[in-house]
Amino acid sequence: MPLPLMPKATAVWLVEHTSLSFDQIAAFCGLHALEVQAIADGEVATMMQGLDPIANGQITKAEIERCETDPALRLKLASGAHPVAPSKLRGPKYTPISKRQDKPDAIAWIIKNHPELSDAQISRLIGTTKPTIAAIRDRSHWNSPNIKPRNPVAIGLCSQADFEALLVVARKQNPNAVRAEPLLTEIDEI
Repeated sequence: MPLPLMPKATAVWLVEHTSLSFDQIAAFCGLHALEVQAIADGEVATMMQGLDPIANGQITKAEIERCETDPALRLKLASGAHPVAPSKLRGPKYTPISKRQDKPDAIAWIIKNHPELSDAQISRLIGTTKPTIAAIRDRSHWNSPNIKPRNPVAIGLCSQADFEALLVVARKQNPNAVRAEPLLTEIDEI
C-alpha cells in the first residue's frame, strides 16, 4: 500500500486533529501502533509540525469521517495523491574523477562484446565523445597499451537497466546484427 508523503508528520496531524485509533493511523502512515501512541503521549516528534493530509490532497475529510465511525475500517490514500516524479533531464551526466580513467576500459569492453552498438549510443551510455571511441577502436588512444576491457556496469559507469535498454534499442534498429566478431582483435591481447 502506498504511504502518504512525510508519514510521521502526517501521523502527528492525525493524532492532534482526528479521533482515529492508533491502529488506523499506524496502518495509514506505515508506522507501528506504539510509535503513534508515543506521538500522542508527546514522547516522539514533540517539535515536529503536523502535515495536513487533507490540504495536500492525500486524503479527503469524508474518508476520515468514515473511518472515525468504525475503528475496524482503514484509511485509503486518495487517488492521484502522489505526484508524478519529473523525468530526468537529458544532459551530460557527472562522472567522478576516480571513475573517469575507467571510461576507456568500458568503451573497449563494449566494442569487443557488443559491436551492434553505434558510437552515438556508446557515447550516451558512458558519457564520452565519439573521437575517444574512435581512438580506442583504431588503437590510437594515448593510453592504448594500458586499456583493459571491463564491463561498464561492473565498474559503475552505467546501470544494468540502462545498458540492457540500450541493447534492446540497438537490436531493434539492426535486427541482422548478430553479435559479430569485434572489429578489433588486438583488444583480446590486452
